[in-house]
Amino acid sequence: MTIPFFDFEKAEEVAIGTTLRRFGVEPTEAITARYSVINKAQWEKLERGELNRAQVKLRRFEILFDELGVDACAEEARRFYEEQLSIGHYFIEGAEELLERLAVGGYRLFLASNGTLAVQEGRIASAGIAKYFEKMFISEQVGAVKPQKEFFEASFAQIPDFARERAVIFGDSLTSDIQGGINAGIRTCWFNPKGKPGREDICPNGEIQHLSQFVPWLEKLDGTKK
Repeated sequence: MTIPFFDFEKAEEVAIGTTLRRFGVEPTEAITARYSVINKAQWEKLERGELNRAQVKLRRFEILFDELGVDACAEEARRFYEEQLSIGHYFIEGAEELLERLAVGGYRLFLASNGTLAVQEGRIASAGIAKYFEKMFISEQVGAVKPQKEFFEASFAQIPDFARERAVIFGDSLTSDIQGGINAGIRTCWFNPKGKPGREDICPNGEIQHLSQFVPWLEKLDGTKK
C-alpha cells in the first residue's frame, strides 16, 4: 500500500513563498494559489504522457514568471524550489500514528511516488519514517509514472511474495493513485480530507476523509490483515 502522510500543500506553500521572495516576487495568496494550479496542471500532463519530468519542473516557473512579467531564470527557480521542498516536511494529522499502527499490525508498507527523487529522499530522511517502508518506488528510478500500468508492474516485480489480490493503494490523487491502482488491478482507497467531488470515470473501492479511518476500512476487507 502507499500512504499519504505529508501535507504537500503546506510544504508547497512554504517552499514557493521562499523561492518567489528570492526572485523578487512577494508571494501573495493569489500568486501562491496560481502557482499551485499551474503546478498541478503540469504534473497531470506528465501522468498523461504529454510532458516529461524535466519539462514539468521547468514549465511551471516559466509559465508563472511569464504571467507575472518577471524577468527571472526558471531553471534557477526550479533548482532553489526543490532544495526548499526537500528540507521541509509537515505531517498530516494522524500520519505518524497510522504508520505505527500499520507497522505493529504486520502490514507491509511501500511508498510509491511521482515526485522528484531528491525531494522525496530528503523528506523521508528528515521525517525519520524510512523504517516503516520495505521499499520506496520513485518514478524516476522505476522508469514509468503513475498511473501507468508499467509503473506498478515494475514495482510489483521487486516485492518478494507479492500478492496482487491483497494489495491496496491508498492515495490522495484520483488521477495518479486511484487510476493507477485501477490500471494495475489492485484495490484502491482515496484519501479525500477536503471532501472534493469525485469523478464518475474513476471509482475507488473506498474513500475516507481522516487517516484514523483507514485501518477500520482495511479491516473490513478480506485477507488484508495478517
